[in-house]
Amino acid sequence: MDKFNLESNGYNKEEVNRFVDNVIKQTEEIVNNYKLKSTEVSRLKLELEHYRRIEKSLNVALEDVKSVKERATANAEKEAKIIIVDAKNNASRIVNEALLKAERVNVDLQRMQNNIKILKRRLKLILEQQQEIVEEIEVLELDNN
Repeated sequence: MDKFNLESNGYNKEEVNRFVDNVIKQTEEIVNNYKLKSTEVSRLKLELEHYRRIEKSLNVALEDVKSVKERATANAEKEAKIIIVDAKNNASRIVNEALLKAERVNVDLQRMQNNIKILKRRLKLILEQQQEIVEEIEVLELDNN
């Protein structure tokens, strides 16, 4: 605190007036500074509320994205299972068709092998008969000579 000089009527008026002016000036600066800070706080509160609304919107959007992703994943898994089941069914059908075709080919092969055996026997018989005819002709020729 400032000390004032004493005069005949009390403290020195100029010193007191300078002191009061200085106090007023400091008080006005404090009040102005408070108003500025108060305005800044209000602005920051509004900005904070704005960012909170944005955060809330982003959280809702994020939840929506997660939900969509989960549904998409579930749907993809279901489709994959359906594709796998269809593929297994098609594979079984193809294998069964191939087995049936192989069985028909085996039956045809057996029949052809049997036909070849029969044809060989017939051919052998024909050759034997021809051989007998040739031998008879030789005997006849020998008898005629």
